[in-house]
Amino acid sequence: MNPSPSMSELQRLQAGTHHDPFHFLGWHQEGEAWVFRSFMPSAEAIEIDQQPLQRLEGSDCFSFTPNPSSELGKLAPHLHPTLRYLDKKTGQWLSSITPYTFTPQLGEIDLHLLGEGNHRQSWKVLGAHLKEVDGVQGCLFAVWAPGVQRVSVVGNFNDWDGRRYPMRSRGETGIWELFVPGLPAGEGYKYEILTRFGSIIRKADPYAQQMFLRPETAACIPAPSQHVWQDQAWIQQREQFDWQHQPMSIYELHAGSWKRHPDNRFYSWRELADSLIPYVKNLGYTHIELLPISEHPLDQSWGYQVSGYYAPTARLGSPDELRYFVDLCHQNNIGILLDWVPAHFPKDDFALARFTGEALYEHADPRKGEHQDWGTLIFDYGRNEVRNFLIANALYWMEEFHLDGLRVDAVASMLYLDYSRPAGQWIPNQYGGRENIEAVAFLRELNVVVHGQFPGVLTVAEESTTWPAVSRPIEMGGLGFSMKWNMGWMNDSLSYIALDPIYRKYHQNKLTFSQMYAWTENFVLPLSHDEVVHMKRSMLGKMPGDYWQRFANLRLFYAWQYAHPGKKLLFMGSEFGQWLEWNEAVELDWGLLNFPAHQALGKLISDLNGAYRNNPALHQFDHDPQGFRWIDCDDAERSLLSLVRYGEDKQRPVVIALNFTPVPRGFYRLGVPPAYAYQEILNTDSQYYGGSNCGNAGQLLVQNHPHMGFEHSIELTLPPLAAVFLQAIPEAEVIATAEASPVLSKKSIHETD
Repeated sequence: MNPSPSMSELQRLQAGTHHDPFHFLGWHQEGEAWVFRSFMPSAEAIEIDQQPLQRLEGSDCFSFTPNPSSELGKLAPHLHPTLRYLDKKTGQWLSSITPYTFTPQLGEIDLHLLGEGNHRQSWKVLGAHLKEVDGVQGCLFAVWAPGVQRVSVVGNFNDWDGRRYPMRSRGETGIWELFVPGLPAGEGYKYEILTRFGSIIRKADPYAQQMFLRPETAACIPAPSQHVWQDQAWIQQREQFDWQHQPMSIYELHAGSWKRHPDNRFYSWRELADSLIPYVKNLGYTHIELLPISEHPLDQSWGYQVSGYYAPTARLGSPDELRYFVDLCHQNNIGILLDWVPAHFPKDDFALARFTGEALYEHADPRKGEHQDWGTLIFDYGRNEVRNFLIANALYWMEEFHLDGLRVDAVASMLYLDYSRPAGQWIPNQYGGRENIEAVAFLRELNVVVHGQFPGVLTVAEESTTWPAVSRPIEMGGLGFSMKWNMGWMNDSLSYIALDPIYRKYHQNKLTFSQMYAWTENFVLPLSHDEVVHMKRSMLGKMPGDYWQRFANLRLFYAWQYAHPGKKLLFMGSEFGQWLEWNEAVELDWGLLNFPAHQALGKLISDLNGAYRNNPALHQFDHDPQGFRWIDCDDAERSLLSLVRYGEDKQRPVVIALNFTPVPRGFYRLGVPPAYAYQEILNTDSQYYGGSNCGNAGQLLVQNHPHMGFEHSIELTLPPLAAVFLQAIPEAEVIATAEASPVLSKKSIHETD
């Protein structure tokens, strides 16, 4: 209910319904004199320079009029007097400076950019920021909350009394601001909002850069960062990062459950840095992808139910500890990608949901603003301030924490208005279609801005539909992402490998179909957290057969991932073969590394990454058809596959043969590109990896024997449930070596034994 026009300003202050406290509090000229007013419900008495203030009758407001001819009277409008007051609660004399003598702090340009949705550093304007104004230290609060009667800053510093620090309205912008003198870093706060309907709600700051550990939901005034970055070489190199032609293998990680203390406490970022970085480096991964680390209320949400988009979760330490972790990763040549969630947010009443008592960040109509399956709300991508909030948040992680890219969650749910909705429960766009035009525009703007401001930074879409050109430039009609997860490859490959080998011959197309679309996008091949939860079983648990065969199948499957074009991603724990599904409440089952088979699986991952990284043929054309050719994809009867991967040096291809049955294949003839010989550089059946040690020692000389569409071929042994990687040795290389050493023979590849 709006206050009655007859209500005095004093009564409205007392009732907490005054929309413009600066109109009455602070310094105001009356005739030739200046009057100072302060509203302090906690004070019995107040004085300035030992001169008492008069309590206005029936209120908690105090007034003081200095002599106009005194120094205080002459300088009054420019002063921020220190108030000495007798505290009702403690009975002690305390001091403070009122917020209501300070001028507006947000500039017109900032307000204009925020209003049109183009403030690329809005986190530096909105939220809570320590600063000095007119020589006074304090904290500036600013929040977007249009269409409400009042917004106040509340905390322990004012007994959570929303009448104490009502904020200044910046008019039609919907921005409210208040500079509060004397507040230090670490102080908790929320915003108390008097809605246009007359109800009072308390909300966490959408732009809070630090929050308290759950179950607390208050924001925390952040201290300025003290971290001194040491990753300049990495950042400079990243600007020239030719990711399309460089190796990228990603270790996906939930930071809260990779390792825990014996009492199940979380590792801090510093503790993770000490143990995780050498571990990932030893495995040979180029990047770590973090599941969401923005603040979230429940550990069980894995971070996907975000309540503080700008606040790194307090579970793992301070923002500077996160900076330390990222910095040390970069110094060890490991990039960091962040799982980012702009598709939806939870309904928790302390956070973004119905922020002003009604829909603000979300669509008001639940047919467009709610995911009923997930119990979450959908951002209103057409609203300038909301779009600004999200795009600036993406930039925030790059600028403040030097992250190297974003994996954008649930893109498919953003693109389609009818996503997971029955008929009649969604609203078509203005053209009658199912495409969410506003979300498409948002995603394109996101990619343009991120790539424009941070060259070399990646954006990766988790997108599971046939939406075209997700990872193509916007000028070509695409969405502008760097890459897209290949969900089709993942689903088909996992369903194939889970089959008993006796049935695989009927499903060969599950492995080969991906080549029908492999070059339509820049793909990542994901074996992610989503595949080892919700009764889907762990990677090792999916494998058929007895104990030995399960490990053999998993080794073969990982080799298939590295043989197939596309960047690689594997979720933590899968590298050593967890038996149980991932459980976010406990650490990984590290005790398994006491068993040889699990140790050996980790060695294979390390060597697969090494082969992928060190052989250009395996990564230079991950997104280009010139880097791939089938040798034989039709031998379904024996469940065999063979292929060639090429790099820029066409003389050094890598040939890969995969045997998806437990039957070894001796004297297997394989057509190959011309070379002097082929050297086995990796065999998943090696006893080093826990296999039966069936394979090909030494060099396999190329014979002038056409086969499988190639003019040359080799004979090799294909181990059971295994893959072999063969590196070409060019004839020119052998001739050059022979000329340098006359003892060596110059046998031609066209001769046969």
